[in-house]
Amino acid sequence: MNTDRTKVSRRLVVALAAFGLVVAACGSDDDSGSESTDAATTETTPDATAAPDDGDSGGTSSGRDSEWYDEATFETELAARSATPDGPDGQPWLQAIDPTMVDTSEFATEGPYDLCFSNTDISNPWRVNGFTTMQEEVALHDDIASFTVVDAGGSEEKQIADIEELVGSGNCDLLIVSPATTAALTPAIEAACNDLPVIVFDRGVNTDCPVTFIKPIGGYAFGADAAEFLIDNVDEGANVVALRILPGVDVLETRYVAGQILMEEAGLNIVATEFTGGDPAMVKSILQDLIDRGEQIDAVWMDAGANAVAAIEVFEENGLEVPPITGEDQQDFLQKWSDDGLTAMAPTYPTYQWRTPILAALSVLNGEEIPGGNWMLPQPKITADNLADYLQADMPPLFYALCGCEDMANFPQAWQ
Repeated sequence: MNTDRTKVSRRLVVALAAFGLVVAACGSDDDSGSESTDAATTETTPDATAAPDDGDSGGTSSGRDSEWYDEATFETELAARSATPDGPDGQPWLQAIDPTMVDTSEFATEGPYDLCFSNTDISNPWRVNGFTTMQEEVALHDDIASFTVVDAGGSEEKQIADIEELVGSGNCDLLIVSPATTAALTPAIEAACNDLPVIVFDRGVNTDCPVTFIKPIGGYAFGADAAEFLIDNVDEGANVVALRILPGVDVLETRYVAGQILMEEAGLNIVATEFTGGDPAMVKSILQDLIDRGEQIDAVWMDAGANAVAAIEVFEENGLEVPPITGEDQQDFLQKWSDDGLTAMAPTYPTYQWRTPILAALSVLNGEEIPGGNWMLPQPKITADNLADYLQADMPPLFYALCGCEDMANFPQAWQ
């Protein structure tokens, strides 16, 4: 069933226009580009085995000195986890936490519209799920004349060139960007803002020129949810292995910063921090090496959970009890967790956010108000108490439960 532009705009405006509270800025201060992830990078905490400063905590974490740590944003995101979002019930992709509405009348133009999307890549299951959801959203709207998608394959240089080409073509009424990395893409997006409205989502940049930056609460919230779970389920002084995907991306860097701060200040030892490149074989190799070296692993913290099952299998293959572990909302992890009664939880970075840029773009081109600055979507977490609500046995192992796609015309086939 098609949804026309007017209905989309009204849903956004009616649900959100009454709310105009200021949101703290969520940009990072990163000045570095992406680093190579061809091999795992290990950061063994120098004082991992040192005694805590007192009986209640591990002292002040070095995470507070990270270039990715911003105290105001950290506190804002952690507080936002308990906030009630504004917007239509049952449609979290149209909700916002403490939104600041912005006037987009300067961008109003007659449809149908040509939308363009510069995507960093679809290199992992989370991005594949999200992009499927985005395509299905586009299919719902007759007032989208074309949807041009360019995939950069994870390359900063290619994405910069892609954006320049899209803007220079004159065939885009609005540009949507999911950046490869934060700092490297900032100049390209600033240049694009001079020519057409830009919407950034998923990963941020160091500029406020886009009409809006759409994402769930953020990396600090994700990392904190995972850390708090481990703190509650292991003893003080426990050894934690932190598995990360890649450096240089704001929402991933802030996940680790929050996790590091909370765990270290609770007296947990992060005995190794390694980049996996999102490769399950690398995850297995890293953990197997630690086990072979005799490292005691009491918990596993992950900044993204697509490879959580691979991590679990290492312990099983070595005849070891699976320690408390965090994953994400992919079905194979949820099913394994349920079947084996694991001590686990799943922070989420919902793929329903891939619907939001399309709906926002239509409202912008219709000149309607939308949440501007940081459009903060809800970011639920999956616990033992609500795990059954997210299990969908008929979906593929790497389907992400928080797709917000169950009401779409081609569900479940398009995601299978």
